[in-house]
This record gives sequence, structure tokens and C-alpha cells, in this order.
Amino acid sequence: MPYKHVLAAVDLSDESAQILERAQATADSDGAKLSLISVVKSPTHVYGGLDLAPLSSALSIEETLAQATEQLQDIAKIYRVDSADVHVKLGVPAREIRDAASDWKADLIVMGTHGRHGLGLLLGSTTNSVLHGVGCDVLAVRVRVSE
Repeated sequence: MPYKHVLAAVDLSDESAQILERAQATADSDGAKLSLISVVKSPTHVYGGLDLAPLSSALSIEETLAQATEQLQDIAKIYRVDSADVHVKLGVPAREIRDAASDWKADLIVMGTHGRHGLGLLLGSTTNSVLHGVGCDVLAVRVRVSE
């Protein structure tokens, strides 16, 4: 059964192109819609109900979100993704990706993995967290880190 809506989750690193290539190829072959998401990790740490994030972080968060949005929009043009289907979120990456997939009715999430073993695998990763908490297929693309 072909996919109808592919959601590519990227961190805007150099390796994101590998994920986007696979997502676009899958969407093209199935005639599916392609959406992009990138999540900026929230710097807020809560301890006993107290917000321990520095007060100056609000401005840098806004700047970071603006830069991420601009960068993802530029990437979207390369991969022929409509700007309405490009989203930058602030929060916990796995949660935001799962919520987006559910809200936007994606039936495939394409994201990267570095193929960690041992302790890294035991502790989990964003991909692992998404995989075990989402109601659609997940394609984990093993990314090759450029040197």
C-alpha cells in the first residue's frame, strides 16, 4: 500500500540531506505529500516547579527559531516542498515529531539514525523514542557522518 503523507524529520545538520533524499524518493514513488519538520530543543529545565532557564534565553530562542525556519524553508525549495508544509517547533524532539505525525495524519516518518550500539542504544535516541510512541511507520535512515 503506497504512502499518502511522508513526514521528514531533520535536525538541519549536514547529514539532513541524506534523510531528505530518501523521504523525497519515497514520496515521489508513492505520489505522496511531503512535509518537513525540525525541532529546536527547548532550553527550559524544570526542577521542583522552578524554571531554571536563563532569562536571556528568550531572545536567543526566538533568533534560533527564526534561523531554523529560514534554513528549513531554503531546504524546502530544493526538495519542492510547499512552504505551508514546512514546520519548525520548539520542544522535546520526539514528542513534537510524534504529535506532528498524528496531527498531520502522516503515514510515514523518515528520520536519521547514527546506528549507535551499546550504551547509546540502551539510553535511547530521538528515533527510538519516536519509533516506540507513534502510530505510523518510521523509516530510520542510517546517516553517514561527513568528515
